[in-house]
Amino acid sequence: MKEPIWITGAGIVSAIGLDKAQTLESLLARRTGIGPMRHLRSEHREFPVGEVQLSDEELAARLGIAPGTPTIRTALLGMLALGEALAEARLTVSDLPRTAFVSGTTVGGMDRSECYYPDFLTNDTRNAYISLHDCGASTEQIADRFGRFGFVATPSTACSSALNAIIIGANLIRCGLFDRVVAGGSECLTRFHLNGFNSLMILDREACRPFDATRAGLNLGEGAAYVVLERASTARNRGLGCDVTLDGWGNDCDAFHQTASSPDGEGAYRAMCDALKDAGLEPAEVDYVNAHGTGTPNNDASEGAALRRLFGDRVPPFSSTKSFTGHTTSASGAIETVICLLALRHQFLPVNLNWHEPMEEGLRPVVESRPDRELRHVLCNSFGFGGNDSSLLLSKRQEP
Repeated sequence: MKEPIWITGAGIVSAIGLDKAQTLESLLARRTGIGPMRHLRSEHREFPVGEVQLSDEELAARLGIAPGTPTIRTALLGMLALGEALAEARLTVSDLPRTAFVSGTTVGGMDRSECYYPDFLTNDTRNAYISLHDCGASTEQIADRFGRFGFVATPSTACSSALNAIIIGANLIRCGLFDRVVAGGSECLTRFHLNGFNSLMILDREACRPFDATRAGLNLGEGAAYVVLERASTARNRGLGCDVTLDGWGNDCDAFHQTASSPDGEGAYRAMCDALKDAGLEPAEVDYVNAHGTGTPNNDASEGAALRRLFGDRVPPFSSTKSFTGHTTSASGAIETVICLLALRHQFLPVNLNWHEPMEEGLRPVVESRPDRELRHVLCNSFGFGGNDSSLLLSKRQEP
């Protein structure tokens, strides 16, 4: 019998809050964080975004980092979220050598590289940022703030990166390499990926409307989130309790297209099936699905097809919380995992903002937060370019 994996701590920062309390308040109040661009220095101000409402300087000051210290926004956001997760799990610097840290990202330090590239070519004043460019450097900078972890890794699978980080962490525990892993991801907004998504013509100039017949694209966001995964016996020995467990996961790659999702939702369907099988649950036992739900015509139709394939005509309540946070790309899977954790803890359904008209397939996302039954099991979906699709099954812990 597999030993349960407990979630003993969580931290989150996004456009709707700098911690779990603010995030919960925004979700219950149906308050979106998507709005006009404030911090990103882009000419494309016609696109609304989900920005964390602190500048780099304000983030550094909040973290006690001295002015002038070379930092990147991805790392600053990650430090804020990781600090909250470690504090809730009551982990100190002495615990970190026996703890793994897995953090997904794709942008890494691009926010500084795109600003300082001409300096790299002409003078040496910004050279400290060269070593912070790659994805792994952001993870190392986040980790180094808190101590020396026993293992550090940086998965980068586009928008499924953070969920895959959690899957890697869970597998490290299940195979016996670690008893405790902190996993998630961090991603800041950059001109690099704003322009990239714009070139794909999938950005909406209005607030995104996932699963709506009039959906026209996504709004980009930024943020970070981490969960502390712990073998149940290890957590008990530390005197900790637990209210949410990670029971199953699945990762599949249908490789249908470099950026598009398959019409039948093959990868999404397989990932959800694998997560349910891993958890030993039937589709009818799922009480809520936090959908990837980007708001693009292609993604939502594909994910809708996958939901129909798995659940038939009894699709459980589902919604996309990207209508709150924007699409936080590589961090989205972790941010939405923490949102699922909050839903299980506080027994509410995160609504799908801006939805008015059903798609051709007739699926209707959640618009009322009160559930019809107790939330016990929820699926969290996160899909990446190239069809790298992942799903987690979180459960409200049942005594004993």
